[in-house]
Amino acid sequence: MTTLAPTAIAPVWRRHGLLFLLALLYTNTFVGRQIMAVMIEPIKQEFDASDTAMGLVSGLAFAGVYAFFGLGAGRLADRFPRTRVLAASALIWSATTILCGFATGFAVLVMARMLVAVGESAVTPSSISMIADLYPANRRAFAISCFSTAPTLAVIIAMSVGAWLVELYGWRTGFIVVAIPTSLIALVIFMARDPARGAWDLHQADTPPLSLVATLRSLWALKPYRYLILAAGMSTLGANAYGMWNATFLVRSHGLDLQQAGILAGFVGGGSAALGMLASGWMTDRLLSAHPRWQLLIPQTGHAIGIVAMATYLLWPADSTMTLFGNPVPTAMIWCALNGFFSVWWVGPCFSMITRLVSPDSRAVAMACQTVLVTLLGVGIGPLSVGAFSDLMTPLLATESLRYSLLLGCISTTAAIMCLQGVSRAQQQNP
Repeated sequence: MTTLAPTAIAPVWRRHGLLFLLALLYTNTFVGRQIMAVMIEPIKQEFDASDTAMGLVSGLAFAGVYAFFGLGAGRLADRFPRTRVLAASALIWSATTILCGFATGFAVLVMARMLVAVGESAVTPSSISMIADLYPANRRAFAISCFSTAPTLAVIIAMSVGAWLVELYGWRTGFIVVAIPTSLIALVIFMARDPARGAWDLHQADTPPLSLVATLRSLWALKPYRYLILAAGMSTLGANAYGMWNATFLVRSHGLDLQQAGILAGFVGGGSAALGMLASGWMTDRLLSAHPRWQLLIPQTGHAIGIVAMATYLLWPADSTMTLFGNPVPTAMIWCALNGFFSVWWVGPCFSMITRLVSPDSRAVAMACQTVLVTLLGVGIGPLSVGAFSDLMTPLLATESLRYSLLLGCISTTAAIMCLQGVSRAQQQNP
């Protein structure tokens, strides 16, 4: 076995620059997804929709289409220049997001959100595949964490700037403004050079590319990989639902207005998550050389602390406040920050582990499988389930129904810990 020649490895400045572009694109597409959190109430009022219906438009309608196109998008990224695939996807995303802003009815909005999912389906698998070719294995977790902070930064932007924009100019303008930067990023990525595949990996002589079905079979044969993507799906089932409904929870249960709720949810929840993401990636790269167990121990520890923090945050009394910059703020936000910091410790370690488990020419499909499952559970079923449980409990709990339906996240995170333990057992059986 041999390594690729050093000439196949891009210069440092080019690697960092491409990573920045990928993170920028990921951030902007996630702003388009997360801004729905501050649009729930105005869209619901305009179209007279239920919480269940809003869970559909913010989650399942998007997730179902994303899942349908996700594997195909991963296959394209494994066979064609990933920069071209990403640029085309970004342009589709931008055009369809603008279409959301011109929706004339609830059904039209649902259809437009489904088209947005088509454009977004290639972003994560193509990007993670490229990052694995930009950085060596001992620096990959932190690089992936830098890329993966995009959703947390998107939460800050969507919940703060997005809340201000939606409150002043309406939710339709919000969609249009979000779409414009993505088209500009797409043009820059189109001109970027696609990194050499497998540049940091040991590899054997070239073999004919497998079909999509054969690739999926080979991935399914990897038991640690199966448990790993299931753990990712369960981690996001409750977490994404929590992120989508958190601002609405602060409005209903803590009496904040939409802009206050968006700013707090964005800066406190999103800011702490960004720090937690970077911290876990940095720790993984440094501790993994001491012992491989840290690859799974870091996300398991984060999940355990996150469960306690989330339950405490959701059940904290609404009349407990503190003064921050002269304004009353719920003391529950302390627990919101703790949950945000620890609940994302799984991302860098788990994503980098996937890139180690699979071959370079199947990484995009492997990440697409993971992303499809995460999207179906986290973006699709999560928000819809919370909305449905909230509607179900409304006759008994009124506006407090959302508070208790969000506890679903604690259950799904517990399941994620069990799946990570399954990864450990599978590795012990087949070291």
